[in-house]
Amino acid sequence: MPLSKAELGALIPHAGAMCLLETVQSWDDTRIACTATSHRELANPLRSHERLHVLCGVEYAAQAMAVHGALSKGAKDATPGFLAAVRDLVWSVERLDDIAGALSVNAERLIGDDRSVLYAFTVSADGQALLAGRASIFFFPQQDTTP
Repeated sequence: MPLSKAELGALIPHAGAMCLLETVQSWDDTRIACTATSHRELANPLRSHERLHVLCGVEYAAQAMAVHGALSKGAKDATPGFLAAVRDLVWSVERLDDIAGALSVNAERLIGDDRSVLYAFTVSADGQALLAGRASIFFFPQQDTTP
């Protein structure tokens, strides 16, 4: 079932303009498919020198991975994580802000456990792959706050 921007924004720590995704179109145990239109916004916080470089697409993918993790584990049980490495990165354009269509942001969980996860991701528009790669996510250990 699709999720709105407000619903997915509640699943990740990014707020306001930094919540880059527009909707979650679908997800299951291993995959998530999202859309975004914020790449065209002049107020996009990732813009630099009046443009949005294609490498900013990694942040779009990372947010999709974060949403996937929260949906998979349940938002209350989701462990905060951080993007540790990006590998096999390829791109076909130099910038995202001149892409007219909505971005499709897809991520697939390849392997993982409670300490780390490896995802493959793609950012595309109108059937053209714009950016693709793999990302390693590491989770912060949960602290026991029981006295």
